[in-house]
Amino acid sequence: MSPVQVKHGDSPLILGQPHGGSFVPDEIWAWFNDNGRKLADTDWHIGKLYEGIAPSATVVSATFHRYVIDANRDPSGASLYPGQNTTGLCPLIDFDGAAIYQRGHEPTPKAIDARRANFHARYHKALATEIERVKALHGFAIVYDCHSIRSHIPFLFEGTLPDLNIGTDNGKTCSPKIQDAVVEIAKASDYTSVLNGRFRGGWTTRHYGQPSSGVHAIQMEVAQSAYLETEVLPWAYSEAKASRLRPILKNILTALEGFRP
Repeated sequence: MSPVQVKHGDSPLILGQPHGGSFVPDEIWAWFNDNGRKLADTDWHIGKLYEGIAPSATVVSATFHRYVIDANRDPSGASLYPGQNTTGLCPLIDFDGAAIYQRGHEPTPKAIDARRANFHARYHKALATEIERVKALHGFAIVYDCHSIRSHIPFLFEGTLPDLNIGTDNGKTCSPKIQDAVVEIAKASDYTSVLNGRFRGGWTTRHYGQPSSGVHAIQMEVAQSAYLETEVLPWAYSEAKASRLRPILKNILTALEGFRP
């Protein structure tokens, strides 16, 4: 299976989807424990949630699971949130702090290097290629990084996560006009939202978001309670909830596609 799938679009907008994949190579699957094999920290149905609401956008999606290697982490392994609980480049624990590998079968430095080359680097090569293609067409590109997460994860944050979590690394990764447009649409909706709260943008947003060079990036972390039936197995997609949320997301993406520097 290819580690990345690309749908080419002709608008300035690129949807990154680094955490929706569920593929795990057999040799890695054999090392997971029962908890790891639940793949609980998937961005469940993220592709379906965004499907069709920005038909002119480019979509770059990882097919591999984040437990293989996290495509939204710094490839050096440096933490995005120093001093806070988080998961690493090749996670050893899940979002609840529980081990995902059988003891003694955690990835070695050599194995991590191989995963970095075979999965992480290939995803970002595809994304970087699309950014350059779109930038050549329009003179600029907007990377909108699509994410979702459970709304209650005490290991990572206190209380209940807002429905829409917008990240721009405190305004560094995109034009203020982009940030303001997304915030305004989110605030005008029936959903709770926050700007640069617990999630202010992962490595993708921070790495590619360089407004001075014509590349803008923004992350949207959607609480899974806003579009799943429940936030536990079987992680079922709720058509009713999604039908309420998708128009809001469509409004956001439409505003981004209409942005001009």
